[in-house]
Amino acid sequence: MSNEKTNNFKVNGHLLFIKEFLKHPLQIGSIIPSSRFLERRIVEAAGAASVDVIIELGPGTGGITRAILRAMPRHAKLLSIEINPHFNRLVSIIEDKRLIAHQGSAIEIKEAISRYDLDPPNAIVSGIPFSTMSHSAGSQIIEAVSSLLPPNGRFVAYQVNSQVAALCRPFLGSGQISMELLNIPPMRVFQWVKNA
Repeated sequence: MSNEKTNNFKVNGHLLFIKEFLKHPLQIGSIIPSSRFLERRIVEAAGAASVDVIIELGPGTGGITRAILRAMPRHAKLLSIEINPHFNRLVSIIEDKRLIAHQGSAIEIKEAISRYDLDPPNAIVSGIPFSTMSHSAGSQIIEAVSSLLPPNGRFVAYQVNSQVAALCRPFLGSGQISMELLNIPPMRVFQWVKNA
């Protein structure tokens, strides 16, 4: 994308992000898109530079999506799964053949992988707000994530609070947590590596 297109994309994306947050506050984790510092931390935690397949749950306006695409190998595939049709449209206009923008629920992650005939993901990154969904829905998503990851596969979730840690414990164990203060709001970054 040219610089002008990128700047327009960012401005329109920020405005859409705020508008959609006000309409659907329980579906969106924050009123402000992720900072470049948070993007960098997530890309590193996911090991995006060495994946073959990576899945992003809840890409929002696509800031993390673009950061992952910049980091991942040329042969890799990124499947983004977004429930909000406006956000999905915004992500789907990112010009990169490695990206598959799928509109749907994170609960249907297995169906989405099957639909696009993808290999098991090396990493799954999630920005969906586990704290605002039911325990049952959160557990379903985490169980699917755990069953899809191969040994040494990574699950990375960036969240305002720690609800996801309790959901993951039965499936993926304790994991690691770090804090990115250079983001509004400050964000917890959780990382699990599936046991071999």
